[in-house]
Amino acid sequence: MMTVQSLTAVMAVSMPLVIAIVVVVAILAIIVISNIHIVPQGKAFVIEHLGSYRKTWQTGGIKFTIPFLQKVSKKINLMEQVADFPPQPVITKDNVRMQIDTVVFFQITDCKLYAYGHTTPMTAIENLTSTTLRNIIGELELDATLTSRDLINTQMRAILDEATDPWGIKVTRVELKNIIPPKEIQDAMEKQMKAERERRESILRAEGEKKSAILVAEGQKEAAILKAEAEKQAAILKAEALKEAAIREAEGEAEAIRKVQEATAAGIRMINESNPSEAVLTIKSLEALQKVADGQATKIIIPSDIQNMAGLITSIKEIAADTPVQKPATSKKPAPKSTDTSNAK
Repeated sequence: MMTVQSLTAVMAVSMPLVIAIVVVVAILAIIVISNIHIVPQGKAFVIEHLGSYRKTWQTGGIKFTIPFLQKVSKKINLMEQVADFPPQPVITKDNVRMQIDTVVFFQITDCKLYAYGHTTPMTAIENLTSTTLRNIIGELELDATLTSRDLINTQMRAILDEATDPWGIKVTRVELKNIIPPKEIQDAMEKQMKAERERRESILRAEGEKKSAILVAEGQKEAAILKAEAEKQAAILKAEALKEAAIREAEGEAEAIRKVQEATAAGIRMINESNPSEAVLTIKSLEALQKVADGQATKIIIPSDIQNMAGLITSIKEIAADTPVQKPATSKKPAPKSTDTSNAK
């Protein structure tokens, strides 16, 4: 059996060896772990082998590099990015100095060109944007600059996209964020805008008054037309009412005449049926002659047999003489009474 001294001597000899082994194992583990890589979504890794480009890793599981021979040279973002550049001084064609800041949207399409095409691609894009903007604005006047944002954006995007192709960058969109003219130009623009608004207000007010006058005139015209139509309709209705009244009146008169004629015919018929004597007929003739000669008629009809007047008078006397015998009344004037009785009948 080993003594305590021998055991101590063995441990003293093996301890440094154990420590050395542990250190080596730890170093190897660190080296191995540091060469294990996971590429996230939307990212790409550029791999160099002994200082030169080897390959590009895209998204796809765990990746390994050879220790001391390969390394991840650059980690690149493949998503669309935006670069907001500070305002740049520019001068228009009509010598107006202003400040314009731009926003550039871009995306890296070739990782190798982006890693080795330019040392500072973003600085290059900023300088290229400012120079391109000065060239475009220098060909436009102030009013055209303020109203041609889309044209300026399209031209800048085309120029920047073509210039950044060798760097593996795709410019997708360029926007003019702010166009800041000088203070005096802003004051003049505000006055111009105010005058334009006042002019539009005057035009709108005049158009409103014009339309109002037109509507009033049309309303008066419609009212006059309706009034005339109403008067026409009232006149028509009044004429129809008068016509109807005249027709009714004529019908009433005709009916009255018919009734009178019927009554006259009935009277004649009764007289004919009663077979009157010559004396009665003579009295009737005298009554008719009395009515004609009462002073109200404009014409007097004299019988054609005027030569028989003497005989007519004689007949009247006889009738008058016969009257007291028929009606023994106390009246002193029997003839007039007989005449009144005949008129009453």
